Amino acid sequence: MQPPSMPTPEELALLEPFERIGLDRIAVVSTADDARRAAEALVLVPVWGFDTESKPTFNAGEASDGPHIIQLATLEAVFIFQLHEPQCRRIAGELLARQGIVKAGFGLGDDKRRIVHKLGVEPQDVLDLDTVFRQRGYRRQMGTKAAVAVLFERRYLKSKRAATSNWAQRQLTPQQLLYAANDAWAALRVYQALGLPMAP
Repeated sequence: MQPPSMPTPEELALLEPFERIGLDRIAVVSTADDARRAAEALVLVPVWGFDTESKPTFNAGEASDGPHIIQLATLEAVFIFQLHEPQCRRIAGELLARQGIVKAGFGLGDDKRRIVHKLGVEPQDVLDLDTVFRQRGYRRQMGTKAAVAVLFERRYLKSKRAATSNWAQRQLTPQQLLYAANDAWAALRVYQALGLPMAP
């Protein structure tokens, strides 16, 4: 049986852009009060899109002290947890350690290791969507771009400049917020499109 085909780079370039969640639906979570409000909204849904961002390191042997932000998405909103404040870190850790809620994303092995090191919690019920694609016959590693192309026939736009920006700064730019939020939100849309359960 032939594995499902993937679009070529040329075919990908011709696709219409995938829709993005806007700034009006992105909440920056930087204080304990912000984190409590975010947690109240998040625990009402059974699946979150999940990703993290870390300030890049440029020197050989330099270890990252990331993640610097954690993104948790519902279909309606994305919460971007900044990890400067101890209470914000604590609540973010409690959310990730919460059982019974799926945290879905791509390439999450490194994210999980960094969270264990930084927050001292083991994220629970994490689903790396690449494993679902492998179970369905896709041989190459799937990321957000490839998954969106296959499932939606759309082109997922990512800014390299935003990807390598300083995620540790306290004031994130609109470009950073859109980049980070949409990585988590797109993962949730992919989860939904795969026909995986959105309710217990």
